[in-house]
Amino acid sequence: MNQKIEAARRGLEAFMKWLVLSTLTGAITGVVGVGFQKSVVFATSCRTQYPWLLFLLPAGGVLIVWLYHLFKQPIGLGTDDLFVAIQDEGRLPLSMPPLIFVATFITHLLGGSAGREGAALQLGGGIANALSRFMKLDDHDRDTLTLIGMGSLFSALFGTPVTAMVFVMEVIALGHMIYSSIVPCAIASCTAYGVALILGAQPEAFALANVPEFGLVTLIKVTVLGALCACLSILFCESMHKTHAFMVKRLENPYLRVIAGGTAIIVLTLLVGTRDYNGAGGDVIERAIEGVARPQDFLLKLVFTAITLSCGFKGGEIVPTFFVGATFGCMVGPLMGLDPGFAAAVALAATFCGNTNCPIAATFLAMELFGGQGMPLFIVACSVSYMLSGKYSLYNAQRISFESEKLGKVVLPRPDRRRNS
Repeated sequence: MNQKIEAARRGLEAFMKWLVLSTLTGAITGVVGVGFQKSVVFATSCRTQYPWLLFLLPAGGVLIVWLYHLFKQPIGLGTDDLFVAIQDEGRLPLSMPPLIFVATFITHLLGGSAGREGAALQLGGGIANALSRFMKLDDHDRDTLTLIGMGSLFSALFGTPVTAMVFVMEVIALGHMIYSSIVPCAIASCTAYGVALILGAQPEAFALANVPEFGLVTLIKVTVLGALCACLSILFCESMHKTHAFMVKRLENPYLRVIAGGTAIIVLTLLVGTRDYNGAGGDVIERAIEGVARPQDFLLKLVFTAITLSCGFKGGEIVPTFFVGATFGCMVGPLMGLDPGFAAAVALAATFCGNTNCPIAATFLAMELFGGQGMPLFIVACSVSYMLSGKYSLYNAQRISFESEKLGKVVLPRPDRRRNS
């Protein structure tokens, strides 16, 4: 009986500790998340109002590289380093949050093709890691706080608290959810989401007009779409990794590399005759879910994003993943007899799943973005995409469990943290 009472006491103490730490982290990251979101919206507005800013992209890239060198950080510092820090109980540089904030703002302001979530993960994780050092937490608690910081800022930015919570618990180690973090992750994500709502942030949400009834024929069509999204995920991941390797090999000097990449984006933008592939491309995603997309949209966005993020600009890959998946689904869906808007929504979730190897988070993403309509079909597409996408992932630092390895989930080797210095 005494042992049970002692265990209950320790559990209560742990709960109270993480209630305070998670609420504090969620409040801080919620405020920062709203500020970051507003900065990206402002950058996008300026880029739209002043199209000539695109021609400053190479100069902006030079500024980003110089800032990272000024703070003695490799230009390749990114989300993989967060994973490594959590897995190996390491510390993150205190300069990571301000650097990624400024670099992402510059990238969006001048027309680089990038998202926001990579910056959100780095911002939240970096802030929480720094907070843990200030509070002198031990290594295990620091890792947990870093994890919940990642999720809470993701939650504030996208307005998807459940997806954010599950994503950070699932993405670190494939096939093994970090259940010990479920309570602090839930508290922090919901706190950040609430703070964001109070400060006027609008959650991401889309309305689906034509969701088909569940049936054998529809199930077969969605299964095929999920398989195609797995192939698309492989193409996306390989394009990102191969382009990065090519750029680093051909242009070892990071200043020359970012100038070349920025110039390539300018030339490509002028050649295609539209600015749809610069920035995050949220308006194109909305059009795709409404059933309107051009056949070349998904390939061009993939090319723009691979060049942008491989040469030294900052942001993230998940919103471009949404763009690529949604426009692809909108294009191929009607060929299989699916409504283009519904197919775009399914492909968005399934491509996200294939790129990140997070089927549970992808399912919750579909629920929070699309209101839970047609959930069995989303689950099937995400499951198929997860299994068939094999070893490919956006994140090289993901670890693998035995259960996932049996399904062929063998991730790429961990990257050298000193890359691109």
